[in-house]
Amino acid sequence: MSARAPDAGRLAALHAEAFATPWTAEDLAALAMRPGAVLEAESDGFVLLQGVGDEAEVLTLAVRPAARRQGVGGRLMRRALARATEAGVARVFLEVAEDNDAAQALYARLGFAATGRRRAYYDRGAAPRVDALLLVLNLPERLG
Repeated sequence: MSARAPDAGRLAALHAEAFATPWTAEDLAALAMRPGAVLEAESDGFVLLQGVGDEAEVLTLAVRPAARRQGVGGRLMRRALARATEAGVARVFLEVAEDNDAAQALYARLGFAATGRRRAYYDRGAAPRVDALLLVLNLPERLG
């Protein structure tokens, strides 16, 4: 698996629209260029996976708020998972906030299953911290 050189500034701008604590262009560029990285992007979002051996982790899936619930995340994930499968990845892991029902529904449609929990994983500023659900997908199990 190898990533193509990203337009890191554009990715960082998308990430900033999608998350309260965005990643920098430098961080995204460095992650996307690492061996085993899979980056899939389009105008309204991107997904970044990091593979090592036969496992990969979804580092981030960012979709512009105005484009959510329009299939962008699903398209990006299916393309990234297909590339990971072609590269020999057998299992994909990710964390999702327990209060993010839309993301959980997307991952369930793709075949991910809950395997654990990280207590108080996500910092929400003044609000209480939120647990992360740990999800796993065995490939090629189902790509929704």
